[in-house]
Amino acid sequence: MYFSIILLFFIVGTIFGSFYNVVGYRLPKGESLLYPSSHCTKCNHKLGPLELIPILSYLFLGGKCKKCKDKISCFYPLFEFFSGLLFALSFIVYGFSLDCLLSIVFISMLLIIIISDYQTMIIPDSILIVFSAMIIIIKFFMSGIEFVGISLLHSLGSFIFMLLLKLFGDFLFKKESMGGGDIKLLAVFGLMFGFPMSIVSVFIAAIIGLPVSLIMLKKQTTHEIPFGPFLAISAILIVLLKLDINTIINLLTI
Repeated sequence: MYFSIILLFFIVGTIFGSFYNVVGYRLPKGESLLYPSSHCTKCNHKLGPLELIPILSYLFLGGKCKKCKDKISCFYPLFEFFSGLLFALSFIVYGFSLDCLLSIVFISMLLIIIISDYQTMIIPDSILIVFSAMIIIIKFFMSGIEFVGISLLHSLGSFIFMLLLKLFGDFLFKKESMGGGDIKLLAVFGLMFGFPMSIVSVFIAAIIGLPVSLIMLKKQTTHEIPFGPFLAISAILIVLLKLDINTIINLLTI
């Protein structure tokens, strides 16, 4: 029974992951999420129901378009797989609870941001607003209005910290060092797990992002690397590992 529930969360996660990929790609460009329907980017072949099954459709089609036989990027099934995995891990870590729902809502936002920031260098305000509202509502039912008020103060503190960090970076490098979306994203982090851990998330993201960025810079001519995906990965680790500031301090003092 327990395994069946995990599998159910995984399947639901792959379905949502397929949709999040569309949202992350289209929303920053101002495109409709519904029209045109999913299609092959090479020949514009409209995908049928059997071609829209997460992961399995890619495998059944051999990674190629049914009509023109052009190769389909393996990124799509991989993203769907990891979306499903993260949904399943949320259940494994938190069980049937509001904490599990909060984790899934937060991770959903991060999955969309990974796509949007990587593809377009944009973190849509609408995504941050909608998911922040959902987080506030869940936190209200979990801990009441007083805790929501405290979380909002943490959110403001995180926003101010990131803004000051950006201004310092702009002064140091004599150019824009960070996008406005990253600053607003950290405000959501403060809302989610508090000011101290939102600051920790920046350092974790920097540690993850440094080697990846060096590799990417060697393979491309642009010197602009989106920081949002690294912040998102950092936040996912914090949520699923249930890290808090006391745990971090204990790790540093070992």
